[in-house]
Amino acid sequence: MGLTSQSLEYMVVVLAVACVAATVWLWPRLAKRGIRAVLGRLGAIVVTQVSIVCALALAVNANFEFYGNWDELLGNNEEAPVSVSQGGGQYASVGNLKGGLIQPAGPQGLDRVTGLPKGPADKVGKVESVRIVGRRTRAINPGFVYLPPQYFQQQFRRQRFPVMVVISGYPGGIMNLAQHLQVPQNAGRLIAQGKMQPTVIVMVRPTIAPPRDTECVDVPGGPQAETFFTKDLPDAMKSAYRVGRDPSAWGAFGYSSGGTCSLQLAMRNPKVYTSAVSLSGDYAIKDDLTTGSLFGAGAAGAQREREHDLLWRLKNLPSPQVSALVASSRKGEANYGPTMKFLHAAKSPMTVDSIILPQGSHQFATWRREVVPALEWQSQQLTFPQDTEAVVPPRKQGAKPGQGGSPGQAPTSEESGRRRVEAERPQG
Repeated sequence: MGLTSQSLEYMVVVLAVACVAATVWLWPRLAKRGIRAVLGRLGAIVVTQVSIVCALALAVNANFEFYGNWDELLGNNEEAPVSVSQGGGQYASVGNLKGGLIQPAGPQGLDRVTGLPKGPADKVGKVESVRIVGRRTRAINPGFVYLPPQYFQQQFRRQRFPVMVVISGYPGGIMNLAQHLQVPQNAGRLIAQGKMQPTVIVMVRPTIAPPRDTECVDVPGGPQAETFFTKDLPDAMKSAYRVGRDPSAWGAFGYSSGGTCSLQLAMRNPKVYTSAVSLSGDYAIKDDLTTGSLFGAGAAGAQREREHDLLWRLKNLPSPQVSALVASSRKGEANYGPTMKFLHAAKSPMTVDSIILPQGSHQFATWRREVVPALEWQSQQLTFPQDTEAVVPPRKQGAKPGQGGSPGQAPTSEESGRRRVEAERPQG
């Protein structure tokens, strides 16, 4: 029975209720003098408290996904082997791959999510629950992969699809992306409506060493999170799925800490990710109790920290050729001031668009309003069809960035090449 399984959660809740009921029922019999009665009362209290704490802990873990399985909870974390099969260049559903960089996993909570595709994959698409193996970092991270209906259709059988790497916040996990933001559900609707290109979406969490918050940083002598996201994850996806090889097919997308990661990944690695979406993300990474020391000590550590300050990068380093979408709220969001500074600091060849709500706080109710226009925006930045897996008869090339598919609401122009996407009302 999996750590995040609904059946385990229900079982422990029922057990906790039963313990409370038993304690209430037996208490009059235990209200006596003597060592046995005292021990009985202490035992009843301890068992009841432990059962309630376990039920609450399971509910919190299921929601925020601190630990994805029993091995993580017990500290028995797997490490990837040094050499892993790349799958021989054959592309197939991950369920048919064994020993590769993308491996099938249990539900990982996916069985509790409503609105996921049901029916023939070539009609409604598919969401797969996987484990992503880091060949370099030796990390193994849980993930969900959304495959659009076109991925399974005959006319697209040789074409490689663009990829969105969607990153959750911390301490949340991939369940939040499917359950609360409904990323695969929204993407499926937008693709069906012609407002989004057929896109493969891989949903992951920002840390590769839970419960530590690694913030997509290569920690000196520690977890190499940036390497995982810029090398291991793309290699793994390319080994198992028909996805684009060129950076024009790759974008990063996230909320909260995941949004911070998305901007960092694109601006620091423009040859891997050419676009980024940040919903309520920060523009600098700092050490705190959840991160520990991310950059190391001394002058070298201070320089590494500066290089993860995006405003410092825009001022002191050449601007990367990437596009970014940032989101905040005039009232209720702590990152509103830094967001405006970031918008004004951006310069060519980088372009920055924005979603600015009149009011909204750092929570899912705000991000649900932003996720649909953000998905449409990033879809317009990606190239599809990006290329093909084998030589095929010539066919019309896909749309250029900004012209993909049937675009949704386009941003209006703003000074210095910046644009703005308004999302004043809740989106569907």
